[in-house]
Amino acid sequence: MLGGRRGAVDATLPTVAFAVGWLIGGESLWAGVGAALAVGVVVAGVRLRRGDRPRSVLIGLLAVCVAALIAVRTGRAENFFLIQLLSNAASALAWAVSIVVRWPLLGVLVGTALGQRTRWRRDPALLRGYGRASWVWTATYVVRVAVFVPLYLSGQVLALVVARIALTWPLVAAALAVSWVVLRRSLPTGHPGLRHPVTGDPDVRPGEQAGKGPRRA
Repeated sequence: MLGGRRGAVDATLPTVAFAVGWLIGGESLWAGVGAALAVGVVVAGVRLRRGDRPRSVLIGLLAVCVAALIAVRTGRAENFFLIQLLSNAASALAWAVSIVVRWPLLGVLVGTALGQRTRWRRDPALLRGYGRASWVWTATYVVRVAVFVPLYLSGQVLALVVARIALTWPLVAAALAVSWVVLRRSLPTGHPGLRHPVTGDPDVRPGEQAGKGPRRA
């Protein structure tokens, strides 16, 4: 979510390389794995040169290495996508649980990005809005699992590659737009916006306390 479109593209390049190597090598698993690892190393190097955090770069490269190892150890090309499938299933569960326990992950992410820590949770309107908008993100992971599982079970390698690309940044972009609309519509009229959680008297807005009108994010 926070890596932007460039990060999403970077994440899909090893997958595309795997498919290309697999096809060129006559559906050779080793050719696909070799291509994915080579591109993964190149992507990691480029990301480091442009100033990305080393830890996030290493985590991305490690994911490619583990996916390649699983595919090689099992001898099944579709298992290159097993981690992707499992991580999306785990993410769907994590987002759903976070909403149920009233710690919606969208609020955690946005609150952290805005430097609010947990102040947003003391605003009932924001807490409700983040909870509703988090269901949008939960749905993205459910959609991926619903698409990946039948393709994985039937061993459709190329279809998995297409699904992996189509359900990365295009789906994230759609989720951003929809969740923003859901969040804004969940806030009552006159609410000062995401940057200004109302944590005191619900009838008093931060701008009004300073003798000013309400402000919006």
